[in-house]
Amino acid sequence: MMKYLKLTTFFFFFALSISRNRALDPCASQSDGSDLSVIPIYSKCSPFKPPEADSMVNTVIKMASKDPQRLKFLSSLVAQKPTVAPIASGQQLHIGNYVVRAKIGTPGQLLFMVLDTSSDTAWVPCSGCSGCSSTTFSPNSSTTFGPLDCSLAQCTQVRGLSCPATGAAAPCLFNLSYGGDSSFSATLAQDSLRLATDVVPNFAFGCINAVSGNSVPPQGLLGLGRGPLSLVTQSSSLYSGIFSYCLPSFKSYYFSGSLKLGPVGQPKNIRTTPLLRNPHRPSLYYVNLTGVTVGRVNVPIAPELLAFDSNTGAGTIIDSGTVITRFVQPVYAAIRDEFRKQVAGPFSTLGAFDTCFEASSEAGAPVVSLHFTGLDLKLPLENTLIHSSAGTLSCLAMAAAPSNVNSVLNVIANLQQQNLRILFDVANSRLGIARELCN
Repeated sequence: MMKYLKLTTFFFFFALSISRNRALDPCASQSDGSDLSVIPIYSKCSPFKPPEADSMVNTVIKMASKDPQRLKFLSSLVAQKPTVAPIASGQQLHIGNYVVRAKIGTPGQLLFMVLDTSSDTAWVPCSGCSGCSSTTFSPNSSTTFGPLDCSLAQCTQVRGLSCPATGAAAPCLFNLSYGGDSSFSATLAQDSLRLATDVVPNFAFGCINAVSGNSVPPQGLLGLGRGPLSLVTQSSSLYSGIFSYCLPSFKSYYFSGSLKLGPVGQPKNIRTTPLLRNPHRPSLYYVNLTGVTVGRVNVPIAPELLAFDSNTGAGTIIDSGTVITRFVQPVYAAIRDEFRKQVAGPFSTLGAFDTCFEASSEAGAPVVSLHFTGLDLKLPLENTLIHSSAGTLSCLAMAAAPSNVNSVLNVIANLQQQNLRILFDVANSRLGIARELCN
């Protein structure tokens, strides 16, 4: 009996020790079901550490430095005619700010993949890849891996396709440019994709063979667009075309945000706005932005500057890969000018931000509200302002689309989405937004 009690006591304290260790390690957070942790790419739990310590505002400015390239790319996509295939299927020039843990293969190999709502095809660096990072996926170590050839339907859905004109049973190869200064070549393949405890079998993705440049996300990208090869489409039988995410602040170090897949566990009472579809670029998540309020002032904006137009690609999209919200120049100028009227100057410029002021005046800063069909979103100040490294300046964290881009897109970016639950209900063509602290 005494021996039994000692053994029981040992296992009790052993289990308690494990529980305490997990509780003390915020990077070891566990997910249940289809609830996935999401982190900023340069957080303490991320394997992608910045090259050197830097202030938060400088980090954001650096991350946003490629926003103009992304805006240019997004604008070129939506402006295409149906018969003109874009260079890539939403996979070029994305800024990788948030990653999720994913496992590919059997047994699963862990990769930190970038989330992107404007991308379709997923892709990861594979072993033997030239120019890739040290962390790669090993096809030879997976018992469920299989390349896809040119004769299969999935191959015709890849952008940048390189196959014989006859559609013979040759490897399905594709080449894409990325980030303005990078490109990669890949082979379309399929394998098991594990997200939290769920497995998506026979998931089609690009197995990268070679990379040129340094802008390609080091451990791959998970496309959450609406195209035929996106996670949303390939897992429709499992998740019914429904997912949501809560992006933590850039200041959050740990896996505190979450990606929820499927209808279970989604917020019940959530305001929604219709999702619009552009047949020229069906992957993008368009919404109808009807106006902007600064404080109590309805900013005077010509309706045609906000109107959705599938022929030109004009309108407003929700995008997880752009860092700061960008409006076409006349729209941004109107918002900025009204904001300046309600905040004590003088104003200065800091990086991409042209409306910076003394932080002591922040208490009087007006609330910026975005108005969509059936949905009004009041942005918290943390989603509206960003501070200088010394904390002496506050800046309006929005900008105009680059003047050298013939842009017709307004892009609601991830800084403005932080600490909000964004629901994408593709099956019912609606987008929902609810306040949720996920830091």
